[in-house]
Parts: sequence; C-alpha cells; structure tokens
Amino acid sequence: MMNVPDAFSSSYAQARGKFFAAAVAANLPVTSHAHPRAGRDGEALAMDVVLDGAPDAERLLIVSSACHGVEGYCGSGVQVAALHDGEWRQHAQAKKVAVLYVHALNPFGFSHVRRATHENVDINRNFHDFGQPLPVNLGYRSIHSLLLPERWPPDADNAAAIAAFIEKNGAGAFQSAVSGGQHEFPDGLFFGGTEPTWSNLTIRQVLRDHGRTARKLAWIDLHTGLGPSGVGERIFACKDDKAAFARASEWWGGKGATPVTSIYDGSSTSAFLTGLMWMSAYQECPQAEYTGLAMEYGTLPFPQVTQALRAEHWLNKHPEAPADLAKQIKQQMLDAFYTDTDVWKEQIISQARQSMFQAVDGLSR
Repeated sequence: MMNVPDAFSSSYAQARGKFFAAAVAANLPVTSHAHPRAGRDGEALAMDVVLDGAPDAERLLIVSSACHGVEGYCGSGVQVAALHDGEWRQHAQAKKVAVLYVHALNPFGFSHVRRATHENVDINRNFHDFGQPLPVNLGYRSIHSLLLPERWPPDADNAAAIAAFIEKNGAGAFQSAVSGGQHEFPDGLFFGGTEPTWSNLTIRQVLRDHGRTARKLAWIDLHTGLGPSGVGERIFACKDDKAAFARASEWWGGKGATPVTSIYDGSSTSAFLTGLMWMSAYQECPQAEYTGLAMEYGTLPFPQVTQALRAEHWLNKHPEAPADLAKQIKQQMLDAFYTDTDVWKEQIISQARQSMFQAVDGLSR
C-alpha cells in the first residue's frame, strides 16, 4: 500500500495521472469517456473507468468519485490508494467480487474547482423523469436572490436577511431550502437541471456496460462537505426500502460503531433529496439486488461550506470579477470540500478502506 498522502493530488490533471499510473501498476486497462469541454488548464477531461475483476462477475462493487466535482480531490485519493493496496485487491478477488472504479463522475467540476457540472447542474439532483413535473423548492425560491446578491462579499443587510430567515424557519429549513435541489433557477445553487446532463447519460452507459451481469450490486459514492471534520458519515443510498436499509446497516453499521444514517428518517446530516444519482442503478441494472452507501466526509462547519458555495456560484455568474477575488473564492471553495492535511487524509483512507472491505464481505454472503 502506498504512502497515504501520495495518493492525493493538487489538481484534476495530477489526480487523473495518478489514477492511470495506479491502473498500470495493477495491470488493469482504463476505459475513458471523453468530456466535451476542456479543463481549467486546457487539459482533456473524461470519466475514466477501471474494472478490477471478471467482466461477467455476479457480484460487483462500484467505488465512484467527484459526483460533486471539487469533492473528487478526496474521492480520487481513495481510488488511487485502493488500486495500490494489494491486501484489499486480494480480498475482493478471493470473495469473487469485481470492483469498478469510476474516476471523476463530474470531471469539469473537479478540474475547475466547482461542485456543479459545466451545465451548472448538481448531478445528484439530476436523475429525474424529465417527462414528469419536477419538484418545486419554495424555500429556495424565497432566498435565491439573497444567496446570490449582485455584489460579493455580501453586505450587512444581506447577512441580516438570511439570519432572519433562519431565525423564523430554523436552521434545518434553511439547509433544506439551499441544498434540497431546485429546477427553477439555472444560475442558482443546487440546480437539478431540466434534462439529463452529460454525467447522467455517461454513468448510465457505464452501468449498462459493466453492471448487466451482476446479481448483487453495491455502490460506495465518495463525498465531502457535511459533518465533523474527517468523520465519514455512512448515508443509506437506496430507495426507501426497509430490507435494503437492514442490509446496508448489517454491512456497514459495525454493530453500532459506524451507524448507517438515512435521509428518509431524518437521521442524516443531509437534507431530504430527490433526483439522486444512484437511482440509475435500479433503472440500468434491474436484475441486481442493489445496496448503496454515500460516504460523506466532514470538512468545515456547514455555514462556512454554504458561504463558499455561494461565493463560487456568484463567481460563475460574474467572470469579470477581479483576479484576486476570484483566486480567493476558488481557494475558499477548495478548503470547504478538501482538507489538505495528512491527518485528514489518513482518516479518509482508513474509513473508506473499512467500508470497502465491509461491502465485499456483504456482497459475498
């Protein structure tokens, strides 16, 4: 196993290079799905996929990164470390579990230090039937103009208005309004889109390519930005199904040591969400028994993360912003979703590794 800090990167291009190098070291081919846009530094972007195991395996574990672009700084490090981890790979092989690494679900956001895609869409709010009426977020509608004022940083009146909303409605209502997803303001935060994104269509193709023979399918999607620093909350990532929740809790709950939380019963730090990416597992691999987990690692307190998101979305609307302010906002955004310390990275790898071993053991029962 490689030195943990060495698995992480300071740019998308470096992360992609390390992922390719890890695949080569493991003697595994990489399949690349080219993105239509260029990266921050002009580099090519892609959703890269590596399968470690039999193509027709009946038990498949997916480990994915960068659903929310900038969060790929964490997730990519986990994937690179896993491909260099001989003990982990041997354990999966012994249990006859194939592991599919999906590197950079949203490579544009990863490269440009954005959470959203090039369409300004949060892909984890984008998996809807767009032929049906979309959810309406009345809370977001009421504060959209406050979240993205004309000038940055916001003035005292703006801060007071947001504080008044929180005082009247509660912190939970504010979080739900901001992060629950919305389909009304294309330039806004947590925009779920009005049609499938490139990332949506591409991950569906990946699932069809690699998941159609699976009888049992597990998915660990790696996230950051909610909860205490370095703590990986294990969030149930399936339909609201008692049997699936019991299965996820048995696999990942550590007999109570690492409880699995849920957006359905209010136990998660996450708000209730719709249009979630892993719904595609049911649609593209209907033959498989699906069990999923979103591993959500904490970074900074929620108010600071929200402020960073607001600033970065403001910057996306105002490309004419002064260079110094733009640089400051991008660094603030990176800090909100990636803690560049060895201690944090060790915590990330340790918990991710544990969850992957648990998933393999669960799949093999």
